[in-house]
Amino acid sequence: MERIPQPIMDKRGEPHMKRFEEQRWVMDNIIRANGIDWDQPRSIYISGPCGPEGGADIAGVRERVKKMADIAPAFEAVARRREAKARAAEEAGSQITARDNYFMAAVYWGAAQWPYDQNDEANVACHLKKRENYTKYAGMADHKVEAAWIPFKDTALPAWFHLPPNYTGGKIPVVINIPGMDSYKEIQSALYGDRFLNRGFAVLNIDGPGQYEAPMLGIYFSMENWVATGKAVCDWLAKRPEVDMGKVVLSGTSFGTFFGTLATAHEPRISAAAVISVCHEPGCHTIFQEASPTFKKRFMYMSGITDEAEFDKMRQGMTWEGHADKVKVPYLCVAGEFDELSPIEHSVRLVNAVKGPKRMVVYQESRHSVGNVPAANLGPFPPILVADWLADRVAGKPFANEHWYVRSNGQIDKKPL
Repeated sequence: MERIPQPIMDKRGEPHMKRFEEQRWVMDNIIRANGIDWDQPRSIYISGPCGPEGGADIAGVRERVKKMADIAPAFEAVARRREAKARAAEEAGSQITARDNYFMAAVYWGAAQWPYDQNDEANVACHLKKRENYTKYAGMADHKVEAAWIPFKDTALPAWFHLPPNYTGGKIPVVINIPGMDSYKEIQSALYGDRFLNRGFAVLNIDGPGQYEAPMLGIYFSMENWVATGKAVCDWLAKRPEVDMGKVVLSGTSFGTFFGTLATAHEPRISAAAVISVCHEPGCHTIFQEASPTFKKRFMYMSGITDEAEFDKMRQGMTWEGHADKVKVPYLCVAGEFDELSPIEHSVRLVNAVKGPKRMVVYQESRHSVGNVPAANLGPFPPILVADWLADRVAGKPFANEHWYVRSNGQIDKKPL
């Protein structure tokens, strides 16, 4: 029987970050002017997995949030409303409506956690509600969804394991799905029409070291922990009768592009990796020293470090250098031309270092979150590009080593890598 770890309360308090404390008033004014998407398109990646109903919820949150302190209460309120609708629907025998609302409630409880950068009562309470609602969704889902606990050192990494709706037996390919620093495993598979499940993949959505639930269990970010994650995950997958271990691939988004590259470099059972919205700058100067202070403060929490000087020393060792050259399997990197969190030249260097077959796709005018520009609307839609590329890899299709530049008119300029 899998051991189920429980949250560990941390009495050290929040990370102390000078720029965050000095610029809090600036952030509140920016949020008042620009809303909850001031630092990234948070409302899109939170509402997207929920389908059309989520749009109205997020519109309400946008109206309510005028400063940073409003974020958690706004999402908690909509989470409670969805949870109440789910219970009422379940009591009335409307299982599909109950299922959908439990899913949305879990997503919003997770979103409410974002401003909490410590394992305190408020964060843990939201987390427990998130797990409670997602567990109820899993019991009613239109496909098999189960909680996964991946043995890791003296505890376990938390994950959710999904099988496609049409699964009838046998061994199938699997995607190890790694979210970014501000995302979480519960929103990695869509309520309807998931891009990986629709393509016949099993999906393992993880909170890796430092991500959301993991630091609550004492598993913080470190280079060592992410180097070890690929093996831990593949050891767990190897015990699943549904998984074809010859077709284990990885998808990483945002900081998951860094985490996923480390995992792939050190686990030969991962047979292909696709990363999108890059975080590849060694030392992470741009995202931690120039971007919104929320990024650095969040990552300090993810690292289990409350002192900024100690964190700055640690982050100097955050690099793919010495690791990317160990990647010998197909590798796809999808980036925005004007990534404001990780200058694209670092991703170019990383791709050049990869020893296996590779492709780099750059979208004209796009920022960090690849999309919301003409190139992504008229050219290949970025998340689908990733899903199709991974599906082609498990199908054994060949591909050319190329650099793609997707222009604003949708045209793709290609040149050899």
